Amino acid sequence: MNLPNKITISRILLTFVFIFLMKADSLFPKIGAMLIFSLACFTDYLDGYLAKKNYEVTTFGKLMDPIADKILVISAFIAFTQLGLVEVWMVVVILIREFVVTSLRIFALARGKVIHAQRLGKHKTISSYVAIFLILAFLIFKEIAVKIGFYSKSFQSIASFLIYILMLIVISLTIISGINYIAHNAFLLKDFKNEKHN
Repeated sequence: MNLPNKITISRILLTFVFIFLMKADSLFPKIGAMLIFSLACFTDYLDGYLAKKNYEVTTFGKLMDPIADKILVISAFIAFTQLGLVEVWMVVVILIREFVVTSLRIFALARGKVIHAQRLGKHKTISSYVAIFLILAFLIFKEIAVKIGFYSKSFQSIASFLIYILMLIVISLTIISGINYIAHNAFLLKDFKNEKHN
């Protein structure tokens, strides 16, 4: 396994650390969660950069890189759902999109084809990263504000509304990129139907 692929796997391992820190209800674990998430986002850039620079692009990397992204993003949104910051239906939409896309990737790989990440998909991932980072920033600010007696219900309402709008943007990109992905790889669905009939 080359270095870029090891970095990709490290992003999955960092996700487990992130989840562990998110379970703690205090300031410093939340700060740690943001640092770990930021590091995981950096590995998303680093593995691709090194793979292209050193000509180490592999089929494993093409498949696992987007899967590692999905694991990180979905884990964060599930954690936010448990905190009451993100609605369940939003996570369900993301899960369905990622299940369909990942299934197509695996189906294609089984036939010796590798589906590359599309631009819209990358925009979707970046928007998810930004949303998660901002929500983590809110959680840290909330912990500090509560400690100094600055936090109020009106601020909570405003923050909840902004998070909802932010998530609507993420969901919109998620749906649009998913439809675009299916449209560009419709031939795989035809192959799948033909195999079922044969």
